[in-house]
Amino acid sequence: MSKFKKKNKVSENIPTSALPDIIFMLLFFFMVTTVLRENEMLVEQKIPQATQLQKLEKKTLISYLYVGKPKNTALYGTEPRIQANDVLINTSDIILWVNQEKDKLSEAERDMITISLKADREVKMGPISDIQFELREVDARRVLYASVGKVQN
Repeated sequence: MSKFKKKNKVSENIPTSALPDIIFMLLFFFMVTTVLRENEMLVEQKIPQATQLQKLEKKTLISYLYVGKPKNTALYGTEPRIQANDVLINTSDIILWVNQEKDKLSEAERDMITISLKADREVKMGPISDIQFELREVDARRVLYASVGKVQN
């Protein structure tokens, strides 16, 4: 017989006492850093329904313009206003806003920017055509008119 004996029992205990603490720290981290809503709506939105819909693939190239009656009528009046991000702007500010949105994109994607126009169904065509004219001036020719869903025939 040999002088050394083989040990058959190998104990590999992994301490799991800190595991719940780590899980709760991760849960708390993701709860704090998650953004649920990007923009606070300052205008009323009743989006019209569409007869034909097309879904976009790359949503990072979309910038949103909201058009509607302001929710705070005492401060902003009752005329339709334009909301870009979290700010109410005039039609003359659209060129500056589009240039800022293009600057956020990479050089190759700047020409592929899409402006999503979410207009209230009660808004007249005058402000919409003013927005379209300003978008043409800044060469933002891809305009998406947002709608709720397909109309059932």
